[in-house]
Amino acid sequence: MTLKQLKNNTYFKIFTNFYIVVIIVFVLWMLFWDENSYLVHREFNQELDKLKSQKKYYLEQIDKDKAIISDLKDLEKLEKFAREKYHMKKANEDIFLIEYDTLK
Repeated sequence: MTLKQLKNNTYFKIFTNFYIVVIIVFVLWMLFWDENSYLVHREFNQELDKLKSQKKYYLEQIDKDKAIISDLKDLEKLEKFAREKYHMKKANEDIFLIEYDTLK
């Protein structure tokens, strides 16, 4: 293929057009090399999804804690919670903790 034939080729004409070259460079720049590129936005969207799931988890935990706090207003439930969770006891009591070996 000679240079004259190459210049008459339609693909060569399209890809050597100044505006087409500038548009292609601009699109590549915006997709990959710019600080606001598509790749950066994709990472931000993934981080945003992760934060939303964490927010949902913590809101559920807050609801559970509110339910526990409302239950602990009753003195009997408060005493039961302290004994089971923190192994607290009255002054004249002895506590025996039984642990099971679950490694089998």
